[in-house]
Amino acid sequence: PVLHGNRGLSRKGGAPGQASYYSTLTRLSSQGTLNLGNETFTVTGSSWMDHEFSSNVLSTDQIGWDWMGLQLSGNRELMLYILRRKDGSIDPFSSGTLVRQDGSSVHLPKEAFVIKPKDFWESKASGARYPSGWQVDILPLGISLHVTPNLKNQELMTPQSTQVTYWEGSVKVKGTAHGEMVTGSGYVELTGYAGEFELTPQEK
Repeated sequence: PVLHGNRGLSRKGGAPGQASYYSTLTRLSSQGTLNLGNETFTVTGSSWMDHEFSSNVLSTDQIGWDWMGLQLSGNRELMLYILRRKDGSIDPFSSGTLVRQDGSSVHLPKEAFVIKPKDFWESKASGARYPSGWQVDILPLGISLHVTPNLKNQELMTPQSTQVTYWEGSVKVKGTAHGEMVTGSGYVELTGYAGEFELTPQEK
């Protein structure tokens, strides 16, 4: 397991309680069957499992987050998130983790990376405008990646559960690390674009 932040304590703000305990199993060997209509397919893959829990979601000046978990060629993984403030700035408690080939990890503070949207997609269902494609640069490590959604419309609307509308879906990755080509796949989660992210009282 990879422990994010300070031995698993991932800060999300400066006030007491603005943190989560966060660990990840970044590359689980997976196999099973997929049933589509009358057809059954045997499938194998490499899965990513996050386990994160906290006592609150966002501070009053934060509106949402952009999170990505990426499995890269060369047996490396990358987790990054930015916390967006209501004034349009990025919270300094945004951070990430690079997982090396041997399973060891490197904490990435906000200053170590840049996530820049390269395109946008507007939902006809909710009217929300989401980033849709990103340039990701890990400045101290010489990593430059282009992350692209496999499908633009991966918006989730949950009126019967958390009542949150957000974008969450699969992405593909191409880029370079120290001048060498890298590819990969991953997952991105975007909250707060279809209104301020807030769970219903019963979910809190």
